Amino acid sequence: MAVYTEVSFEDLERLLRDYDIGTPLTFKGIAEGVENSNFYLQTDRGAFILTLYEKRVSPGDLPFYLGLMEHLARAGIVCPLPVPTRGGELSTSLNRRPCAIVTFLNGLSVRRPSVHHCAGAGAALARLHQAGDGFTLTRANALGPAGWKPLAEACDHHADGVEDGLAALVATQLAAITAAWPDLPGGVIHADLFPDNVLFMREEVSGIIDFYFACNDMFAYDLAVTLNSWCFEMDGSYNLTKGMALIQGYRGVRPLSADEIAAMPVLMRGAALRFLLTRLFDLVHHDPSALVMPKDPKEYSKKLRFHMKVKDAREYGFA
Repeated sequence: MAVYTEVSFEDLERLLRDYDIGTPLTFKGIAEGVENSNFYLQTDRGAFILTLYEKRVSPGDLPFYLGLMEHLARAGIVCPLPVPTRGGELSTSLNRRPCAIVTFLNGLSVRRPSVHHCAGAGAALARLHQAGDGFTLTRANALGPAGWKPLAEACDHHADGVEDGLAALVATQLAAITAAWPDLPGGVIHADLFPDNVLFMREEVSGIIDFYFACNDMFAYDLAVTLNSWCFEMDGSYNLTKGMALIQGYRGVRPLSADEIAAMPVLMRGAALRFLLTRLFDLVHHDPSALVMPKDPKEYSKKLRFHMKVKDAREYGFA
């Protein structure tokens, strides 16, 4: 989350004429993340998040994202609920940007997840995978293997200025990972279940947020994304105990096949490459009007190099 497009109080008043959510009391930008313009809105009827969609979010994908949140909520997943306009629409526009208002969830994200937090995140991810069953809309993963090459090409001449040897690392791993990419069971995935997108209350998962990378892809790939983001320490080392807890939490809800487990080394490399490339792209093409700096791509080049040495899924905590 971040703020790229400013919203004045007059803009907000004009927008809220189309909604039946009460009188605004508090309105402020949320200076976190890197993708959309987000604002916290408190009215006399409750708390909400206003999102103006920027950058990678296509307006044509909004029915998928917003419809998915409704579907998951009906299936028991605690997630933001889109608020319809007076005319029944789940999205509208403001300041030349598509936008939507969703309910605000209580809870706090954790910056340094414990083993217990990792177990909860794994179980929550598996429940999300199961809850997506029956959702009829589909969306291809725009940041899957087919989307990596254009990102790499857009950053190729700048990569070595970020880190020595980065261009060669990206080129060789892009070729190797895509050549070995598996075909495994899938459905709706979150695709961005970082610690800041999972809320906790009293040490238990209280909600999942930020579904704007959600798509249809392999469940095991989504697990790899989550392991990458939850189980590495600040010094870049992989915490096997946290990995085991997250995996056990997941498998306690949804079993993994032998093929899914065997594919984890290449899936972990692919997940690391995906975030390396998007962070590198955001750094190279940084929007100076954003309130936050892009995240460091070198975090994920280090993770990718770690995965290149892994030969067996047991090194991640799979029994």
